[in-house]
Amino acid sequence: MCGITGVMQFRGGARVEPETLRQMCAAMVHRGPDDEGIYTDGSVGIGMRRLSIVDLATGHQPLSNEDGTVWIVFNGEIYNHAALREQLQARGHQYRTHSDTETIIHLYEEYGPDCVQQLRGMFAFAIWDARRKRLFIARDRLGIKPLYYQLTSQQMVWGSEIKVILACPGTGAQLDRTVLPEYLAFGYLAGEQTFYSGIRKLMPGHWMEVDPSGQVRIERYWDLPVTPSERSRPESYYVQTFREMLEQAVSSHLMSDVPLGVFLSGGVDSSAVAALMTKIRRAPVETFSVGYAEDAYSELPFAQVVAKHLNSLHHEVLVSQQDFFDTLPHLIWHEDEPIVWPSSIPLYFVAQLAHERVKVVLTGEGADETLAGYTRYAFTLKNAAWDRIYRHIIPGAIRSGIRSSIADSTWISATIRRKLSHTFLARNGNSWASFYFDNFFSAFSESDQAGLLTNEILKEGTAGTAYQNVLEYWEHSSGEMLQRLLYTDIKTYLVELLMKQDNMSMAASIESRVPFLDHLLVEFATNIPQNLQLGGFAGKRILKKAVEDLLPHSILYRPKLGFPTPWSRWLAGPQLDVIRKLLLEPRSMERELFQRSSVERLFEEHRSAYRDHSDRIWRLLNLELWHRVCLEKEDHQPIAATAD
Repeated sequence: MCGITGVMQFRGGARVEPETLRQMCAAMVHRGPDDEGIYTDGSVGIGMRRLSIVDLATGHQPLSNEDGTVWIVFNGEIYNHAALREQLQARGHQYRTHSDTETIIHLYEEYGPDCVQQLRGMFAFAIWDARRKRLFIARDRLGIKPLYYQLTSQQMVWGSEIKVILACPGTGAQLDRTVLPEYLAFGYLAGEQTFYSGIRKLMPGHWMEVDPSGQVRIERYWDLPVTPSERSRPESYYVQTFREMLEQAVSSHLMSDVPLGVFLSGGVDSSAVAALMTKIRRAPVETFSVGYAEDAYSELPFAQVVAKHLNSLHHEVLVSQQDFFDTLPHLIWHEDEPIVWPSSIPLYFVAQLAHERVKVVLTGEGADETLAGYTRYAFTLKNAAWDRIYRHIIPGAIRSGIRSSIADSTWISATIRRKLSHTFLARNGNSWASFYFDNFFSAFSESDQAGLLTNEILKEGTAGTAYQNVLEYWEHSSGEMLQRLLYTDIKTYLVELLMKQDNMSMAASIESRVPFLDHLLVEFATNIPQNLQLGGFAGKRILKKAVEDLLPHSILYRPKLGFPTPWSRWLAGPQLDVIRKLLLEPRSMERELFQRSSVERLFEEHRSAYRDHSDRIWRLLNLELWHRVCLEKEDHQPIAATAD
């Protein structure tokens, strides 16, 4: 819906200038090209950029309560605001607008911080309570909408994007070198830290309250509940209930005063959303798809099948290798951080395509993490079962020797090595970090990092922290193994996916909505018994059965492709030399993050097909480009297509 920002000064007599807020809002015009609003009250100022979607005429922000003592800026959508409005009006609250923003402010008047418990939707908002002299900030349960802040002894600055904070006078951008191990492993940061020293995330499902002296209180108001499996319930119960809940979620997400569409990949998730949207609206919907010029990596044929089946108004865009590399630095600037997955780039292009026709799109994001859609879930369950037998029969020394031979043998091809490396034969079953995180997420494991990072970095004591944040969620999880896997991914991997979804769509001034992440639907889905979630190595069994009447069998039960990109294929050409040259430039090496010999060896091994280092090269490239674009403020120069 928009972008929000604000400043709270803690120094006696300090005032927030309107020009400061305008400067910060200007850094996120792409999030809200339709309107701007600011409000200041001495030491506090709040601002917003608006993408007008609901209540176009009177939904201007910042918005206050009846007597002007409580002010709000809000990013998101509250899908149950109409029902809440009736309750609040019955309790005497008077509305001046038809917006969901006003419902939040009246809820806050009524319930204080507990207002978040009643909200159903995606949100990040800041409320200045002049009566109590308190700033209240909250973020939705799953992390659909972002919120960053910088807290010092003199002030707190916050915003929907990091660049908004950096636009505030007196703030600066510097790499927090302690995050390197986690980034090299996962590509993202699962905790409160960002890549910038002193800038943190308000975590999903949390709220924050700040007083005029700078005292901060942060509390978690929601966690994903895990209940014992109800094995007495028949499969039909879960299928029917999930269908009803999903249909209700999609219906609620159609709330809008502007045109809506669907991002359609041709997979089960987005196809189910498009089908339900068509059923509810009883009219063709606008669908938008993206593919690559390389047919082997394009899912467009599947999207075309669904579009024809639904009789949608279908639109497509192709992304070329040149498009990809030309746009990458610009999109790193939008994301404020290194981009984790190459799939972010086509997401931006399909958002641009949708921008020509609609302002809001529904997507299928979240189904894989709540309904066990990734093959890694079923694979891990089977891998763990085999590993228990393997460890019982084979002595530890022999197991260690087998692991070493798979990792280092010259007679195994890169393809065979990659496949074997995922099995219990190449994994240390005594280490969950090795067995699961290194297996499916880590580009550089902790042992890899020891040979990559410079002595300067190692001396700073950052080594050994790669898995700390993610392991905390794993250890906090409970229930069946599948429930524990889903919980951990929802708290970590999914949050990063949602940040990608938000930033890439907002870069094109498009709002994306995720009906699969209605929190009540998530709570139901993640507590479906493990034996009903999976069928062989395929997940989302309940979803597929729930929408069998809406979609072709060939779409529901085709193998999952996972939105592949030709990244590895492109690295087989001259682009590899271009990236190698960039990463080994004196400018890059002078950062003293990585050993030159290790980077050179990585490229040699990849070129010779001894090892597939595609993911590692992507990590290093993105970190270097982030340095140049976000820290050094370099123009978003395209990466050269060929080496000199």
